[in-house]
Amino acid sequence: MKVVIASDFSGFRLKEAVKKHIVALGYDVTDVGAQTEEDEMLYYEASQRLARHMQEHKAERGIVICGTGAGVSMIANKFKGVYAVACESVFTAEKTSLINNANVLAMGERVVSYGMGAEMAEKWLDGKWCDGFAEERRRNNERGYERLLKIEEENFK
Repeated sequence: MKVVIASDFSGFRLKEAVKKHIVALGYDVTDVGAQTEEDEMLYYEASQRLARHMQEHKAERGIVICGTGAGVSMIANKFKGVYAVACESVFTAEKTSLINNANVLAMGERVVSYGMGAEMAEKWLDGKWCDGFAEERRRNNERGYERLLKIEEENFK
C-alpha cells in the first residue's frame, strides 16, 4: 500500500518515528512534509501537500502530524476526497479505519508518544473498512459514508 506522510516542524520527530516503523512493516512511504527539525514548514503547508498528494491518487492513505493533530486535520478536511481524523489513542485510530473509512490519520507530537504513534499508524493501516462487521452494521456504515459523499458534493461546488 502506498502511504503519504507529512509533518510540520513541530511534528517532525513523531513523523520520523512513525515513518521508520511503517517502512519496516513494508509500506511504500512518500514523505512530503518537513525534511529536518530545522525545516520551518508550518502545519497548513504540510497538510496541504499531503491532501494534494491524496487527491492526485498518489497514495491510498495519508498520515499527517503537527503539535496537536488538530490543525493538520482541519486543513486536510478542506480538500475534497480527504477524510482526516485527529486521533489520540490506538483504539480511536483503529476504529476510524474500520468504521469511518478515514483515509488520513492525524496525530500530535505533543500528545502522542513515538511508540504509541507507531502503534496507532500500524493499527490504522491494518484496518479495512467494515472488516468483520455483520451485514446490517456494514449497510449502516455504507449508508453513512454515502451520506458523507453527498454532503461533500453539495458543499464542494
